[in-house]
Amino acid sequence: MATDALVKSFLSLPLFCDLKPQQLNEIARRAERIIYRPGDIIVAEDDTSDAAILIVSGICTRQAKAGDTKREELLPEGALIAELAMLIDFPHSATVIAKDQVKALRLPREKIQELMLQDADLTAHFSSHILKRVHAIAQDLLAVDNLLSRSANGNPNTQRTAQLTLETQREPHAAH
Repeated sequence: MATDALVKSFLSLPLFCDLKPQQLNEIARRAERIIYRPGDIIVAEDDTSDAAILIVSGICTRQAKAGDTKREELLPEGALIAELAMLIDFPHSATVIAKDQVKALRLPREKIQELMLQDADLTAHFSSHILKRVHAIAQDLLAVDNLLSRSANGNPNTQRTAQLTLETQREPHAAH
């Protein structure tokens, strides 16, 4: 697949959309091209990874345990799996399996970190993106904490809302 076509795959993702064309070209050039067959496990729950994986074509399913039940969601083309794994050791919260033939780009941490050492703007971009996510998570946790505080006052409706909010917070998101 030509580098220009690979660069287009990155543009729909918030993590990459504000990067300069040269930065995107370097990331695409260093990415490993992989083809998964139907039924192949792309990532396994609780395993740690040293790379993010961008689904270029094909469909996958993400299977995650939620208590005693198993949740399954489709991941379409353009999904980025294990985004943080290209920067740090990070355990997978779900198993991702190829439903059909899947063409993907593997973004190894070692190669991304090499680029970051060469390009301070790229480092700042990724750091800013992660910081925004951490702030969003903190805001979500504060909202849940507020709901739980109100439920401590004995309001059964608030208790159920807090429980639903917690369950929603635990659901995996397709872009992560």
